[in-house]
Amino acid sequence: MNHNFERFQLQSFLIEALKEQGIELPTEIQERLIPAIKNGIDVIGQSQTGTGKTLAFLLPIVDRIDTTKKETQAVITAPTRELASQLFDVLKKLIKFNEELHSQLVVGGTDRQRMMDKLKHQPHIIVGTPGRVADMIENQAVDVRHVEMFVVDEADQMLDMGFIEDVDRAASRMDEDLQMMVFSATIPEKLKPFLRKYMKNPRQVEVQPKDVSPRKIEHWLVPDRDRDKKEIVVKIAKSLNPFLAVVFTNTKEAADEVFEAFLNAGLKADLLHGGISPRQRKKVMKRLQDAEVQYLVASDLVARGIDVKGISHIINYELPQELEYYIHRVGRTARAGWDGIAVTIYGREDQDSITKLEKQGITFINRELKGDEWVTIEKRVRPTTKHNASTGPTKAISKKAQKVKPGYKKKARYKREKEEKRQRRIESRRKK
Repeated sequence: MNHNFERFQLQSFLIEALKEQGIELPTEIQERLIPAIKNGIDVIGQSQTGTGKTLAFLLPIVDRIDTTKKETQAVITAPTRELASQLFDVLKKLIKFNEELHSQLVVGGTDRQRMMDKLKHQPHIIVGTPGRVADMIENQAVDVRHVEMFVVDEADQMLDMGFIEDVDRAASRMDEDLQMMVFSATIPEKLKPFLRKYMKNPRQVEVQPKDVSPRKIEHWLVPDRDRDKKEIVVKIAKSLNPFLAVVFTNTKEAADEVFEAFLNAGLKADLLHGGISPRQRKKVMKRLQDAEVQYLVASDLVARGIDVKGISHIINYELPQELEYYIHRVGRTARAGWDGIAVTIYGREDQDSITKLEKQGITFINRELKGDEWVTIEKRVRPTTKHNASTGPTKAISKKAQKVKPGYKKKARYKREKEEKRQRRIESRRKK
């Protein structure tokens, strides 16, 4: 019986590798992009997690490598070490039956000199993070004069994290006829100058999941009722008793605090954010793969940078500042036939964000933990308008709303400005 990928006229070792992994039917993005990439056309693939985009570019790239030439022909970049490592793992499975094709992972957090030594025999394909790839090119450890194919994966995240300059540094050393492939969940305005600089009449394909988020996810809303959120999140975590839950926070400071609260409560938790050392991150990933962790506390930095099997629950300690990250967060669960639950702790200030998510098609269930039991509660009620005879319409103010401490807006602004300063410091250090 013919294998469904055979119609793309891929080399036999690739078909063999797909068969071994039980991959038979191409996804929509694979159907639409594999022929274009095989023909050397620049492509922009706009898709969310779980659409099969990784194989959409890896299969045609591997298929086009000329193993008789001992030179680097393709470079693939991803924003985080974890994501680059996962891409590299997928690549290794694809080239398993071709001993002539050589690849190398090039990421930060590893010994620089040892990395340069490994690159003395130029690999056909390099997968890595933009900063380390650009560093290796500038130090002439990697010769990119013969590179024909260049991939920028999770381009919007590259932009958010300040890595587009590193991508630019790498791409500018390559041939003018370079085939550029850019994959991104969104195409922000700030990304367009980069696309115009490097891309020639790209084939743009947008693939949306059939639902905004997988159908097997239940979205729960839990009100904080002005209580200590760390206490709430610990109670939620214990009550859910998940196989594996990822607890998302907006900042690494919040992640540190929640992680400490989990440890104090005796929970099997681990921590992952941009401030964790490379060695520690590797250990955390290993523990996750070995199912030694029940709760992973993480920042949005890894919302799209990890792909761990068996995530049964997502807990949003707070709603993300960029609402599109809600989809990236919850997309970590309900994979490979699993069901999933996404629990979001919310406060008064989150009402507008919740309404926006509902308009995008998310259906929330309002729940609360009463003792040890989860109960469904009435939908939250937005403030209504009352008519005052003397002054006209006025907003109804609840008793709870009157208890808000004075100066909370000033404190919130100060906190936001402090976080923005911290981000600027991180950016400037990264550029040094």
